[in-house]
Amino acid sequence: MKKPIHTHALKLSLVFASLSLVLLSLSRAAHAQERVLPEAQAAYSDIEKTLGLVPSFMKAFPEEAIGPVWDEFKTVQLNPASAIPPKYKELIGLAVAAQIPCRYCSYFHTRAAELNGAEEREVKEAVVMASITRQWSTVLNGMQTDEGQFRAELGKVLDYVKRPHAPPPAIAVTDAPSAYRDMEATLGLVPSFFKQFPEAGIAGAWREFKTIQLNPNSALPGKYKELIGLAVAAQIPCRYCILFHTEAARLNGASDAEIREAVAMASVTRHWSTFLNGMLTDESVFRRETDQVIANVRRKVQVAH
Repeated sequence: MKKPIHTHALKLSLVFASLSLVLLSLSRAAHAQERVLPEAQAAYSDIEKTLGLVPSFMKAFPEEAIGPVWDEFKTVQLNPASAIPPKYKELIGLAVAAQIPCRYCSYFHTRAAELNGAEEREVKEAVVMASITRQWSTVLNGMQTDEGQFRAELGKVLDYVKRPHAPPPAIAVTDAPSAYRDMEATLGLVPSFFKQFPEAGIAGAWREFKTIQLNPNSALPGKYKELIGLAVAAQIPCRYCILFHTEAARLNGASDAEIREAVAMASVTRHWSTFLNGMLTDESVFRRETDQVIANVRRKVQVAH
């Protein structure tokens, strides 16, 4: 039995209606792609001019905000004339990224630090400074250290190290008593938070602290080690460590502008880490694009010279 003609007509109508909806959706999508906000388009053009391409993660950022966020990125992190030299800004970014932890940012800042002349031992020391800061933040906060006492002891330590005095005698640190003697010779007292650490492990913990953070002859200058510590502390956040590293950075010659920029670098790194991880960014694409950006920038520098 043949179906009525009106049944075939109804089916054809449904097919045409569905096709029309598909074409309308495609038309709207294409139109939406064409209607890039003027400020966003200007940002994409400047990103491509600066980096040689527009990385996928930046394309994924909301159009309404890509202009200001790129301006922040360019004037803080990519600015060669800001308070902190590019190499040390990237090492600060790496240290912050290492202990978030963020694989995207760790990769990006390592490559960018190398591009700006960082050696392998400087990269390693930046990461170790992050780990030391995170370790003592854990002890200070976990043991609920009295902040007033911490501030008072820090004041005494700063007064002691500022005063001219003979170099402390060499002490072989092998156990808790010898570690405490060396602390007193180095700092003028044994801070309470060091006494809160288990005696069995304080010799090794103190030797690491002294060998890296307090060593004027290690890979990184003292000022930048303390700015790394401050940047890490600022976004843990750890009030004890912020205070300590700020005062130690000033003691090593850091200006207010450098202190502000170290904290800003921490905030910029944390900002992009949050976005990259929250958007489940494809890591292989991110690495490939980062490598391309580094190659592009390196070529521009070589041409300029």
